[in-house]
Amino acid sequence: MKRLQYKLFIALILVTTSCQKDPLDIMPDGRLTLEEIFADEMMASEYVNTMYDNINPYGTAYDYFTMLAGFSDEAHDNDFPQDMARAPSRWYNGELRPNWNPLDIQFSTGSSNTESNGNYYRKNWTGIRQTNVFLERISSTPFANPQMKARLIAEVKVLRAFFYWELIKMYGGMPVVDKPFSGDFQFESLPRQSFQACVDFIKQNCDEAILERNLPYRITTEPERGRFTKAVAHAIRSQALLFAASPLWNDTGDQTRWAEAAEASKNSLDELLANNYVLHPDYEAYFDSRTDISANPADKETIFEIKPYRAHEFSHLMFRMHAIPTLGGDKAGVSPSQELVDSYDMVNGEPAITGYYDEDHLYPIINTASGYDESKPYENRDPRFYATVWYNNAYYGEINGQPYYIQSYLGGADGISNIMQRTGNGYYLRKFRDPAQLDPNTGTARFKKYRLGELYLNYAEAANEAYGPTQEVYDAINTIRSRVNMPALPSGLSKEEMRERIHRERRVELAFEEYRFWDVRRWKILDRTDRLTTGMEWTKSGNTFTGKRIVTGRRKSWTDNHLIFPIPLSELTLMPLWDQNPGWE
Repeated sequence: MKRLQYKLFIALILVTTSCQKDPLDIMPDGRLTLEEIFADEMMASEYVNTMYDNINPYGTAYDYFTMLAGFSDEAHDNDFPQDMARAPSRWYNGELRPNWNPLDIQFSTGSSNTESNGNYYRKNWTGIRQTNVFLERISSTPFANPQMKARLIAEVKVLRAFFYWELIKMYGGMPVVDKPFSGDFQFESLPRQSFQACVDFIKQNCDEAILERNLPYRITTEPERGRFTKAVAHAIRSQALLFAASPLWNDTGDQTRWAEAAEASKNSLDELLANNYVLHPDYEAYFDSRTDISANPADKETIFEIKPYRAHEFSHLMFRMHAIPTLGGDKAGVSPSQELVDSYDMVNGEPAITGYYDEDHLYPIINTASGYDESKPYENRDPRFYATVWYNNAYYGEINGQPYYIQSYLGGADGISNIMQRTGNGYYLRKFRDPAQLDPNTGTARFKKYRLGELYLNYAEAANEAYGPTQEVYDAINTIRSRVNMPALPSGLSKEEMRERIHRERRVELAFEEYRFWDVRRWKILDRTDRLTTGMEWTKSGNTFTGKRIVTGRRKSWTDNHLIFPIPLSELTLMPLWDQNPGWE
């Protein structure tokens, strides 16, 4: 009860401290002042807990319980074109504007509670403001255990790095602010700073947190589930430096940025491996469960996992909102695109499809050395394909004691249709869903925001760009591939060939984990990837299936101005020194 009371007090503080003039020190009506909060160890600790409320829920938190993959070329969201009011349809129609962002849509589930990410810009700035308040005031707070105080300071530095990182990868460079604003601060005088300056600040915060010996590498007790760790600092730093070196933010091709990103990712990999982080042995099963909390967990790969948002479990929403019709649910949700399917290698390690002869992606360029057969396109593919995609005639498992095979052919029980409960492109999402789960209330899967697998890929990409395809680059990629028993990459690849293989490897390894949306932007290939998505239309005659590639949906959200989001107009009007992001003026 005491903990709840503190949370209520802190919530009140957060509302009142959002004003420019702070009334807390002058209104004797029972409200707590910041001085009172930071005079008490427990209340100061609770202040940290409230910062986590500004972390977006990700996963299935986009309107309407959809995934970010549906806004990229990974998937087609089946809300389009049946419901033109939903965020995916409005995104496909190119409705992102300075005064409106489809990804910011908040929606209700029949109560007064909204159930989505909400306003990215303001939520991340709120988080930054809270971290600055804490770090400014915590030095005077008495702690019975100085080690706990040191841990909290490091934890909040990681939180500040996180909020800055989530903010700038969407909107570009922002002011670097490391102290609370005074009540009379003139916000109109605040200048923007470069993306690189923000990344430098993020790195500084992560470096300082990593050096703090009292910040743990792993959460080991259930009450602390969801707190940031030293491993999270490594993940944020690795990601931020990789983006800063990439073409979108490194227009001069500065090689020192790639070298710095490679060095940081290598250091992080070494440190994480030394602290009992390893790849999960089963790629498919890894995404069907949540992290177990202990000093020696079965899941040693997850770095940070998103906790349930209000009453909604990730696995519950995957069951209902990304469903196969035969198994119930409210809609088909995001369907893996044919482009994603084409990116999976054959089991012999050769790419199956290397490109397309036409702009509509209906005529694939087949790698004849791969053994790919157009009439049997789902045979002998990378095991990660079978762990990610439900395709026509795929064996699902037993339902009511009978074997069930996906019927996504025309006229089949799961076949292509123009209703939201059916796929629009012949595929359904398999990842994050245990086929044995037939009850939406029994799943335990949670969305992994950071995991070790990404760091191998970050290091491989940065090192290849900095030094070429060295043995260390091969080792990093082959470690990822060996987990699913895929052959090592062929020796003798050029830097450009290795780059293409790394891009392909990121696409399949990290599918539906909110990486592709940002990768195609930092690589500046959005105009080549996001004009449309395709699928496969199957017809059945007797026991024979015949497939035909089809265009599922065309999009208007692929132009260069979509590489960086527009700053919300309501914010920009308050900042006369700021220029709007390119293409949104």
